[in-house]
Amino acid sequence: MTQDIAKQDTLPRFNPDSDILEREDGFHIFMDLPGVAKEDLVIDLKENELEISGKATYEDHETAKDVHMEFGSGTYVRRFTISDAVDAEKIKATMKNGVLELYLPKAEKAKPKKIEILAQ
Repeated sequence: MTQDIAKQDTLPRFNPDSDILEREDGFHIFMDLPGVAKEDLVIDLKENELEISGKATYEDHETAKDVHMEFGSGTYVRRFTISDAVDAEKIKATMKNGVLELYLPKAEKAKPKKIEILAQ
């Protein structure tokens, strides 16, 4: 067990690629997390900071010599500061094909309002 903990500490750390879109209903964050299983993904919201972390693990190639490696085991960590424009109680997350989508709905006070023009 201590060997696993020591190995975790030595894993490379990555800042995952992310796209943020603002739509009328809220913000959508798309994040590439290749090799991260849902069980190895943690999403925490502390006050106004959203932290996403995950661990990708691949088999060790004990009987093979690494000639060229561009991906492998590692940890992903990304933090975002959330403004009051987001309804933090309604944040949702889905994971599909190695892409995490976070939906951060706008708070009612931040949604655009249409002003009706009254006839006189």
